Amino acid sequence: MGDCLICSRIEMIKEGTNKYFVTELETGYVVIGDHQYFKGYTLFLCKAHRKELHELESEYKRKFLVEMSKVSEAVYRAFNPIKLNYELLGNGDAHMHWHIFPRSSDEPNPTHPVWWTPKNKMYSENVKPNDEELAELKNRLSTELNKLI
Repeated sequence: MGDCLICSRIEMIKEGTNKYFVTELETGYVVIGDHQYFKGYTLFLCKAHRKELHELESEYKRKFLVEMSKVSEAVYRAFNPIKLNYELLGNGDAHMHWHIFPRSSDEPNPTHPVWWTPKNKMYSENVKPNDEELAELKNRLSTELNKLI
């Protein structure tokens, strides 16, 4: 777990130094993505360091999936996308974390999967939110999460 990026990000949340942190739920942490090519891009980081859903105890797994669903609903309400894309991959960071991508009609290719977006565009410095934009994204998402949880 020492080299786990997700564990490091969770440790930053616990220390109060993760500026992307939105809120803590029973099974995970909600954070705004570092890069906002897809406005409202959000992650739900599992508190348990596991790489597969089947590794979770049944009740915890059920709560984790229900909470992820509530997070995605809050993303939907906060950012009004035409569609949400979800990913739970773990190939790069083997610690379960959901990627929730709100898709917008004013994107260049809103019907294409997110992974068709060139990485140099999706993760460029110019799509990192400034402090004001980040505060607005966090506020919008937090407001909707508070209504659902």
